[in-house]
Amino acid sequence: MIYIAHRGLIDGPNTDLENNPEHIDSIVKLGYDAEIDLWTYETNGKYQLLLGHDEGKYQVDYHWLAGKPFWIHAKNLAALHWLTKHKRSFNYFWHQNDEYTLTSEGFIWTYPYKELTENSICVQPEWNPDINLREFNPICYGICSKYVSIIKQNHK
Repeated sequence: MIYIAHRGLIDGPNTDLENNPEHIDSIVKLGYDAEIDLWTYETNGKYQLLLGHDEGKYQVDYHWLAGKPFWIHAKNLAALHWLTKHKRSFNYFWHQNDEYTLTSEGFIWTYPYKELTENSICVQPEWNPDINLREFNPICYGICSKYVSIIKQNHK
């Protein structure tokens, strides 16, 4: 089982920390993967890479993104295009309200409440009021949650 910090968060919602590169570095050092939101803007053949949920907020570069356990959510077409040009370097996906989407590495990114497989990433189980995160133990490849530290702690 892998544990993915949704927007880099592990202990619940925090708008000051979500998608913050410094915070993400700290949770990766703790052994978590991170789902991050990437916006890309291209001007005269140069790409600007920004993290943020509703808009790009934190500028990053290729070297910061590369080689880390990231699950990159392309937030605009330019980000998806840029990622496809570097497809061997990153694990990425695009979705809006899809029940399921495939990541570039072939995992099934699974919307909350939907059926899971052993190749699924269970996304935000905390949305389901019938789930007790302290007892949650699904059969899947990984769990992406803002409360992933609670889930991981109870899986030991």
